[in-house]
Amino acid sequence: MKNYKICVYAISKNEEKFVQRWYDSIKDATYICVLDTGSTDNTVEKLKSLGVKVKVKKISPWRFDKARNESLKLIPKDTDICICLDLDEVMTNGWIEKLNQIWDDKTTRLHYKYNWKLDEENKPLISFYADKIHKNNVYKWTHPVHEVLTYIGNDKEIYKTCNDLIINHYPDNEKSRSSYLPLLELSVKENPLDDRNMHYLGREYMYYHRWNECIDTLIKHLNLKTATWKDERCASMRFIARSYINLKRYDEARMWLDKAINEAPYLRDPYVERMLLEYNLKNYNDAIKYGLEALKIKSHALSYINELFSWNETIYDVLSICYYYIGNKEEGKKYLDIAIEMNPNDKRLIENKKFFE
Repeated sequence: MKNYKICVYAISKNEEKFVQRWYDSIKDATYICVLDTGSTDNTVEKLKSLGVKVKVKKISPWRFDKARNESLKLIPKDTDICICLDLDEVMTNGWIEKLNQIWDDKTTRLHYKYNWKLDEENKPLISFYADKIHKNNVYKWTHPVHEVLTYIGNDKEIYKTCNDLIINHYPDNEKSRSSYLPLLELSVKENPLDDRNMHYLGREYMYYHRWNECIDTLIKHLNLKTATWKDERCASMRFIARSYINLKRYDEARMWLDKAINEAPYLRDPYVERMLLEYNLKNYNDAIKYGLEALKIKSHALSYINELFSWNETIYDVLSICYYYIGNKEEGKKYLDIAIEMNPNDKRLIENKKFFE
């Protein structure tokens, strides 16, 4: 096993509350470098006190790719492996040994498990493969937001996957994401054929309740020749349906959810959203139908598009209420008990049990 020179690098702005936790998880790296883009708290001082190489540079106009490309310049030339690790992320124990074991001189990039959302007990809720561990000097960052590594090497890009190397994400929910929408609009303007950012822009319009713009943008996404990933296409269809629901155009919402089911019948999410639509419209038998179909799907791939409500107590909760209203209390209680087992601290679920008893 070869001991590679590893550099952890990042960009930062007002991250002082995360510095120590972040540093403790990667302090054994060969090099640690941070580009600070204008902190007004003690981020820079804390990093420097821990021996981290820090450069301060404001990026104007702001773009994530430009900032990350500036951070790449801080990496020492003799570095073998680069790890882009934001300050709200943490490497889990044993990462150096695992990285040295799987990496070889031909490797250019690594897939690893990324726990994007965890519960209060540190149990993963949403996980997927990420790939921000890469060889030095053969990548650059592209896109103003939701930036990605783009290969610029001369030889063939070679991926490896390490399921045992895990990074946990502990986001600062107080941080504003107000820059995302204009940057996504810029990204799509710069490259209107990029299906990934077209999908992200449509999703962002949905977050802002700009329903018609969401619908129009996601239809553009679905019509792009490069938009071939069924999971993401299914998500675009679901988001279009959500927009139609908010416009109270329920037949069109049903149509798009049916399209989503046909696009990716192996995913729970479109069945669950169809169940929720019928439940909210008090069509309880139809809601039961789609809820039971969702439960036939027992697992899912590691993907950022998995919805929490498809795998927590939601399906069982809704089924219990639907069965109650159609007069089948025995079946309703069965599903309610499962929902309570999955979320025993939910007071509403506990109160619902009194109706069955």
